[in-house]
Amino acid sequence: MIITLKPNANIACVDAMIDELESLGLTCQTTMGKHYTVVHVIGDTSTYDAKGLYAYDCVKNVVRIQEPFKRSQKADEQSKTIIRVKHVTIGGDDPIYIAGPCSIESYEHIEETAKIVSESGAHILRGGAYKPRTSPYDFQGLGREALQYLYDAAQKYDLVTISEIVDHNDLALFEENVDILQVGARNMQNFTLLKALGKTSKPILLKRGFGNTLEEWLMSAEYILSHGNPNVILCERGIRTFETTTRHTLDIASVLKIKQISHLPVIVDPSHAAGRWELVEGLAKASIAVGADGVMIEIHPEPQRAFSDGAQALKPTRYTTLIQQLKRLSKAIKEK
Repeated sequence: MIITLKPNANIACVDAMIDELESLGLTCQTTMGKHYTVVHVIGDTSTYDAKGLYAYDCVKNVVRIQEPFKRSQKADEQSKTIIRVKHVTIGGDDPIYIAGPCSIESYEHIEETAKIVSESGAHILRGGAYKPRTSPYDFQGLGREALQYLYDAAQKYDLVTISEIVDHNDLALFEENVDILQVGARNMQNFTLLKALGKTSKPILLKRGFGNTLEEWLMSAEYILSHGNPNVILCERGIRTFETTTRHTLDIASVLKIKQISHLPVIVDPSHAAGRWELVEGLAKASIAVGADGVMIEIHPEPQRAFSDGAQALKPTRYTTLIQQLKRLSKAIKEK
């Protein structure tokens, strides 16, 4: 960390600041330049709140060298986390494909969808049991009953499952019925939930909040990692911008940036970003092209009758064709 002092900074103020930093086990080295004096702070500053230094009247600027997300940060260029769930590998050489409806509507519904997912060559069956919705009058999911439907359908077709958890009190129920626990965009900074998920061994798929920066996203992952669970998967699902022609703006660049700074696998959810089914296929291809570790896509046998988010769901035939295209694209990229 580098602290730039104000011109003619009060010596007593500077000494007090240095005393505080050194009391924390950090080392301070002062360099006097022609126009400014800087203090180089050496040591682990990842857990130190650098903003607090501006309380000292002598401080002009503070620049972090060490990022605060030390557990999710890459140790070196080659480091990466690979997560294995049953027969599925996430973060390995090949992308993984997740598909299913926004909400589980009945056992027949999720069983039919599981058959489609299995036959398409996808790996993971998604389905919402508890659905946090903007309007309290919208369908909120079938709850516990839906988790059992999801479990039974996945068992029948040998699929891994993923579903969104919204309450830390439901953790035991999800651990029993679901392979991967999803944290939705609205709960990305639900720190009570994140701490609880840090105590399970189940992999956690952490969606980026639509109003959050990459640092805030990684700091949320840090909550899970710091409480003991190393199995975190990041999911980019679009951010809120001034654009209104799509539900959100899919931040493809975030995949590249996360890959540069973090060892955690990152997948993309183009369905929630687009909000329109006709945009999903192109965004999914772009996601694989930039190196995402997988894509999560909403599908529904009859989107026009879906209880929620039918406008962004692909029909089975389109999804099956898309999966084959994505696999060819991924292979072509590796061969190049």
